[in-house]
Amino acid sequence: MSAVVALDGLLASRRLWRGKPSTQAPADAVPTGWAALDAALPGGGWPAAALSEVLLPADGVGELRLVWPALAQLARGDGVIAIVAPPYRPYAPAWDAAGIRADALQVLDASPRDALWASEQCLRSGACRAVLCWPQKADDRALRRLQVAAETGRTPGFAFRPMQACANPSPAPLRIAIETAPHRLRVLKCRGALVPPAPIAFPAHAMHG
Repeated sequence: MSAVVALDGLLASRRLWRGKPSTQAPADAVPTGWAALDAALPGGGWPAAALSEVLLPADGVGELRLVWPALAQLARGDGVIAIVAPPYRPYAPAWDAAGIRADALQVLDASPRDALWASEQCLRSGACRAVLCWPQKADDRALRRLQVAAETGRTPGFAFRPMQACANPSPAPLRIAIETAPHRLRVLKCRGALVPPAPIAFPAHAMHG
């Protein structure tokens, strides 16, 4: 499915959740589902209207298991979770076991260039409960566009990037690295709070994400 066709359908569907004025203040964060990580992050979870970066030494080190608890919460409402140009086709039984129903997912296939555009549009639209993307060779300008789009659409975005990217600055308010020897999380940046001085334990079984 092309990014343009899928995105048009996503925005046109009346069943999608779209942001509406509310008398209640928007939530500052979405609980991660990992108690030690929530305790270390400002607001107690993933920023609800911003881009979060997850830096990886390799694919399949637990990156999906890290975000699944939050996505399961978000999937309970209307709207969809957009998965833009994933490196591997999502394995439906694993997502279902994580509590995320199949009809809550929208996978968009796209080239690296189109994937950045599609991710930005999904974030900006307010039609998605969350957006997952794998930006390739994204510079600071491209990431800033994603961050602004997430703020505009009040949508949590998750950008999975190689560990080498940690050497470069990023506009994302939150950057977390997954380490594997030993298996743990390291918060590299969290806007609004001091970076935790110590790594955070992350169960080894999460490597199967």
